[in-house]
This record gives sequence, structure tokens and C-alpha cells, in this order.
Amino acid sequence: MSLAELQDDLGQRGEKPFRGKQIYQWMHVKLARDFGEMTNLSKVLRENCESWYTYTSLKTLRVQESRIDGTKKFLFELSDGNVVESVWMKYRHGNSVCISSQVGCRMGCRFCASTLDGWERNLLPSEMLDQIYAITRHTGERVSNVVVMGTGEPLDNYDNLLRFIRLLTDGNGLHISQRNVTVSTCGIVPMMRRLAEEHLQITLALSLHAPTDEKRRELMPIAKRYSIAELMEACKYYFEQTGRRITFEYSLVGGVNDTQEDAEQLTALAKPLNCHINLIPVNPIRERDYVQSDAGKVRAFQNKLEKNKINGTIRREMGRDIDGACGQLRRRHIGSLPDSEGVGRA
Repeated sequence: MSLAELQDDLGQRGEKPFRGKQIYQWMHVKLARDFGEMTNLSKVLRENCESWYTYTSLKTLRVQESRIDGTKKFLFELSDGNVVESVWMKYRHGNSVCISSQVGCRMGCRFCASTLDGWERNLLPSEMLDQIYAITRHTGERVSNVVVMGTGEPLDNYDNLLRFIRLLTDGNGLHISQRNVTVSTCGIVPMMRRLAEEHLQITLALSLHAPTDEKRRELMPIAKRYSIAELMEACKYYFEQTGRRITFEYSLVGGVNDTQEDAEQLTALAKPLNCHINLIPVNPIRERDYVQSDAGKVRAFQNKLEKNKINGTIRREMGRDIDGACGQLRRRHIGSLPDSEGVGRA
């Protein structure tokens, strides 16, 4: 609930509006795990709230910490027994959390572990929020950037995503700036256009991963529905409506999409747009035979973009030793994979 909705609902139950403000602050500022922690509420009100409302509080099943860079991966259990994962990353510019938006995924991208077991259900706004809240409680540090780039396709859970963003950036809660929120999509064109018309100040990241329709269809089933030409028009529309620069996510797969010709074709797509290209050496998963491009090819690809005056950066790899790629920890937990060796556990 938003603050206004909570105050209105409590008012209809005979409570004063200021009680709504107190409860909201306990949930979204003090990050209480249940009504029992709200010590400035009467015992009667706390008991009533427990009967009136469902309070979302994720159970932390596992935390893995990278010995390499301190990245932490969290496995959370939902109230129905499903599990989701999130990642906490520490940078010089602040702490970032990458959250999941669905239990599983139905997009079928061939280099991603999230989609291997299919889609179970959408996450509620509260379940997305509490990934951030639980991580904040665990680390004791403020989260400054949120990336909706974990398991699931956010635009396939559009209404819940939108409410999550509004709650996350609300001045009465954590009040994270919309400019510090990134939403990643594999390219559902109608929903990209609908998101543009919300006029939010978030960053939209498009998982492009190939510069031609033919190659993209090999990697991403969604490409059979929407062409690259349609995607570029949607990106242009998003920029026109919001003034926010698009990010292209481009996972480099050895021998598949990492040639100099690929870089030239990617340049042709990027030049008409105000965009940034994030080059990502693909994180291999056991069920696919895709391999990471070698470091020389990655640098050569980046150099080709820069010679063509395209802004491209190589994403720093984080959490490789703790199943950092989307969906790997969840799959291992539900029994699809054996325990990996050399994993740091907190």
C-alpha cells in the first residue's frame, strides 16, 4: 500500500491517520520485519494489524560472499515456499542491489540460467521491496542504486513493477532517486512504449546481445516476435518521452557475437540513438555450451566501438565464485544442480 492508501484504510477501520504514517515509517524507513517490532503502537493495534493485513517479510535462506570482491548473493524464501535471489555489490560510488522480479522466467534466453526451469509466478511489489530491505538489514549499509536485472522479465510483471518503483522512490520511504533505478528488459516492445509514457526518470536497459535479427533469434526467443528495427524505434520513443539515455546490454559470447563485423553492425544501431553500451563477458552456465569471449576479443570489440565514437564500457565481473549469474543459486537450491565447490558462505 502507498501511504495514502494505508491511511485511508486505517481510517475506515476507525484509526487516526497518523497511525498510518507511523506504520509506513516502520515498514519503509526502519525496515521492521513484522508488526511486533512497531513498539510505539499499542498492543491492541499491532494485533489488529496482524489480522487485517498480510505483512511481507522474506526469509533469508542463504548468503554467499565472494572471496574475490565481497559481492554477496542472497537466496530468499517467499511465503508460498518459492525462492528468489538477489545480489549486493559494493562500488566506490555506492552500494547496488540487483533484484528479481519474477519466480523463474518464461523469456527463454539461451545463455541465462533463470529461464531453465520456466516461470512460476510474478513477484508482488512488497516482495521486490523486501529483497532490498532484507539486504539493507543484513549489511547495515544504505543501498543507493537498484537494478531490476535479476531473475524474471520486469516488463512481463508490469503493474507490480510500476508500483514497486513508486514505493521505492517515495519520499516517505527509502526515497531512492528514480535516476538511481535501472530496469532491464529483453525487449517487449509494447511495454517499452507504455513505460515511456509513464515519464519516469529511471534508466531503461535493453538486453540486445546481437546486432542482427538472425543472430538475436538464436540467442533470444523474444526476437522472433519483435525485430531489431522495432526495438530501435521503441528506444527512440523512450528517449523522446523521458529524456533518459538508453543502455544496451551486450553479452559477449565467444564465437557467436564478438567479431569486428558484429561491432560494426552494433555501431550502426547505436549511432542514431543517445545510448550507452554495456559489454558483458557472458557468465557461462553448465547447461549451455556458450563460452566467454577471451579478454583480447572483448577489448578489441570495445576499441572498435570507441573508434566509431560509441560510448561502451566493459562491465566489471563480480561474484563469479558464488554463482553470480542470474538463476544459478536458485537452481542449485531447488535440486537441479549439485553443490558447487569453493563457494564462500556467510
